[in-house]
Order: sequence, then structure tokens, then C-alpha cells
Amino acid sequence: MLSEFSEIQGHLKVLCEERSNLLDTIRQLEAANIEADASGIHDGEYQLAKHEYSGLGLGKYSECSTTESSDDIGKQELDEVSDEEDSSYYDTKECFTESPTYCGLTKGVTHNVSKTMQAKMHAANSKDVCSEQKPYDPLPMDIQRRKKLPDPVEKEKAVSLWSMIKDNVGKDLTRVCLPVYFNEPISSLQKCCEDLEYSYLLDRAYQHGKAGNSLLRMVNVAAFAVSGYASSEGRHCKPFNPLLGETYEADYPEKGIRFFSEKVSHHPTLIACHCEGRGWKFWGDSNLKAKFWGQSIQLDPVGLLTLEFDDGEIFQWSKVTTSIKNLILGKVYCDHHGIMHIRGNRQYSCKLKFKGQSLLDRKPHQVHGFVEDVTGKRAATVFGKWDESMYYFVVGDGNTKPMDHHSLADASLLWERIKPPQSPTRYNLTSFAITLNELTPGLQKLPPTDSRLRPDQRYLENGEYDKANAEKLRLEKRQRMSRKLQENGWKPKWFKKEGEDGPYRYMGGYWEARGRGQWDGCPNIFGEFSEDPCNSEES
Repeated sequence: MLSEFSEIQGHLKVLCEERSNLLDTIRQLEAANIEADASGIHDGEYQLAKHEYSGLGLGKYSECSTTESSDDIGKQELDEVSDEEDSSYYDTKECFTESPTYCGLTKGVTHNVSKTMQAKMHAANSKDVCSEQKPYDPLPMDIQRRKKLPDPVEKEKAVSLWSMIKDNVGKDLTRVCLPVYFNEPISSLQKCCEDLEYSYLLDRAYQHGKAGNSLLRMVNVAAFAVSGYASSEGRHCKPFNPLLGETYEADYPEKGIRFFSEKVSHHPTLIACHCEGRGWKFWGDSNLKAKFWGQSIQLDPVGLLTLEFDDGEIFQWSKVTTSIKNLILGKVYCDHHGIMHIRGNRQYSCKLKFKGQSLLDRKPHQVHGFVEDVTGKRAATVFGKWDESMYYFVVGDGNTKPMDHHSLADASLLWERIKPPQSPTRYNLTSFAITLNELTPGLQKLPPTDSRLRPDQRYLENGEYDKANAEKLRLEKRQRMSRKLQENGWKPKWFKKEGEDGPYRYMGGYWEARGRGQWDGCPNIFGEFSEDPCNSEES
């Protein structure tokens, strides 16, 4: 009797999973038929003109636009990238068993270059530019970063995901209070910094542009835009939602980057960031519109990312839609889908299609796109997988098919994902992400608003789960006071909004204050606070 009941229960679970997947598929197919006014790369509304930018990039900018998700793309947009190219999605491991050339290197170098050789190549690229950049003072170049998270103090207790989801279907994910079991030990401010893990691609792009090769600059920028998604593979936990005014700094002299971010608004939730590298600056503000759909979560980014090289060339793009599937039944997985436009203000722009994963898809995570010049002529094809690697080849003829076998021999490796650490935790953090919340010896002068000092996040990292939950509940009370703080005239300290509807831009001054260790006007947002929002800012 019990065995028959168990068998029936198993069949029921399978049927429920198939039904949920079928509903998601039908919803995606219906959304794909929605007519939208999506424009091409060269539409006048988005065209970047050289005269709109000053030397420091402080002039006018194109209006911040919502990311074009798979739910928002019309037939016209999809036809431009799909149709004959749909058959071109493939597994890069299968097609590149021979020796493709590495971007910027002499042909004949094999794809199976050792990690040591790749590290030397990246270091060589860095040295070429480092001589032109002012040295970074606070941290030494040979700083030792940690390789793993601390061993947990307590044994973690699992929480029923179903009991959490069934009461929050259709609600805004950012307003749902979750126990720390569903968090990873980094904040959204730190997660923004993960996009800079492969910053050497921008160093290389700077060098190519400096040498007069604008096409190679463009394809490296495209590879950088895709590489930011690699860290999301296997990451199913939610980062901590920062408090209003919370900040994060990341100084990686070995990479040649200084990154800074701040939560500049609570309603709507906005995070602004600014990074300076070797010959380039990267900035943006972003927001996530997140919804539960029972079996899945959809995350629609809103915001514009801007990259400016020292020679004045600028690229702008928005991120694509992210979906987390199979929350109730089946194996949980993350997928990115939609069209990404990388618009340049000079010769080249790029359009990339992130192919959504289907039920029977044996080759997921595919990305495919084209580089076009100002006349609309295709100059290069970019393709690969967002969790593995990206390749490109130059299009010699405008009528050359992207997956023609004669063209595969000319494909060059642009980027390859760094392998995950040997001893992963359930958070599946990358080696770079493991270092983001580390308190290294040179961080004694942090402001009281830095994410590393957030107690619930630190307790979670140390495996002190009861303390982490208690602190999270305490800080959420302060979080609920943020709306009143904004209504009472609160302003971000390090970023300023350009115009009424413009993006937030870094005003400067943080690293100077960091060197002095003086944080006048920076409240202790993680300490004890008064229920009066005006007085709490002074605590």
C-alpha cells in the first residue's frame, strides 16, 4: 500500500513539473509574438554623436532605457538576429577542437594554452598600460587574497522554499523578507563589482584602440559585457539588499582597478557604481524589477552602463533579462535571455542575442551577435557561451554566413572563464567573489557605511546563522525607515544625479577621504538607531 502510494506521489510530482515547465514555455512563446517598437542599432533615438560628449564624459547622455528582455522583443528585432543564425548555435567545445588563434596574438597559438601562459599574457597587457597610469597607493601589488570562505561555526538549518514562495507569488521580490538561508554573504553593491572580474578585456580593448584597431576594441568590449554573466552559473542565493547610503569599495592594484558603489535611492531601489582602470572608466546605475512566478523568478534590469576610454570613445549598453527556473520541482538553474545592444559613439556598435534555454535544449547559454559599422555593414561575428568562452571572426564579405565552415578556421578566442575554486560552498562563489567581502590588512580606514562592516552579512559568512538572522531583522527596521529619510531630504554622499531624469555620476572625493581616514558626515548605519528617521542618521 505504501509503495503504491509513493509511486503515485512520484508520478504526480513529475506531472506537476511538466505542467509548470509547459506553462513557462507557453508564456515565453506568447511574449515572443508581442509587437514592440524595438529599434535597431542605428536608430536616431539611441545614436551616440561625438559632439554630445566632452573630454571627461560630463556632457549629455542618451536617455536611460529599460533592458529589452525576451518578453519585450518584437518580431522585427528577433528577425534581425535569428532566422538563418538560429541554426548556428552550437557547443564551442565541439567546434573548436583544433587550434583557433587567441585575440591579439600570433596565429598558430593553440586553444589549450596553459593557465600559466594566460596569466603571463594578461600581465603583459597590464604592464603596457600601467606605466601610463598613476600607481595605486593603499594596497600593495603582491597582496595575498583569500582562497576560501571561513569554516562555518554552526550547522546550517534548511528552510522550506515552498512555504516562502506560496505566500509571495506575484509580489516584488525586493520587498519580501527572507531568512539569511536564502542569502549569499555579499551585498548587491559587491555583486556589481563582480562584473569587473575580467577587466583585463578592457585593458586589452584600450591598447587595441590606441594602436588604431577599433574593431578589436569593439569585440573585446563585447566579450567584457558577456563575461559579467559567467559568475551567475550555479548561484541561486540572493545578495543582501543594501541599506540606504551603504557603500562598497574595491581596490585591486594587481588588476589596476578601483571600484566604488553606493545605494543612492531606496524607492526606487538604485545602486550607482564607478570604476577607474588602465585607460578607461566604467560607471552606471541599476535597478532590478523582480517578480515571483511560482515556479520561477524573473529579474528585469533597468539602467544604462557606460564605458569611456581615455581617447574619448564611449560605449553604452543595458543588461538582459535573468530568470531563475524550477524553484519548486526539478533542478534550479539560472538563464539569461534577450537582446543586448552595445552602442558606440564612433565607428562600431554590436548587437548580441542571449538565447533563452528551452525544454529540450542540449546546448544552453548560447550568445551570438554581430559588429556593425556606422553604415550598417557587418564587420565581425561574436559568438560563444556566457558561462564558458567567447570567440570572434572578421567578416570578409557582407554576405558571408556566420557559421560557414571556411570561417570557423579564422575564429579567435576572446575570453575564457576562470575555473571555479576546488572547494565550493553551497553559495558557489567564484574565486574573485570570495575576495570581495574580505577584510585585508589595508582596510583599517573604511567608512562606517562599507558593506564589509555589515553585521548580518559578516555573521552569515562566518557561519553564525542565528546571529545573522537576528541582525538582519534589526537592520530591516532601519531599511523600512528609508522612505521617510528620502522624503526628509536625504541625499547620497558620493554620487549626484545629472538633471531630473539623468543617471547618477560619481562626484569624486571618496578616495581622498579614504587616504585621510576622515569620514565626516558618514553615519554609522549598521549601529543602534532611533525610531525617529531624522535622529537615526546622526547615530
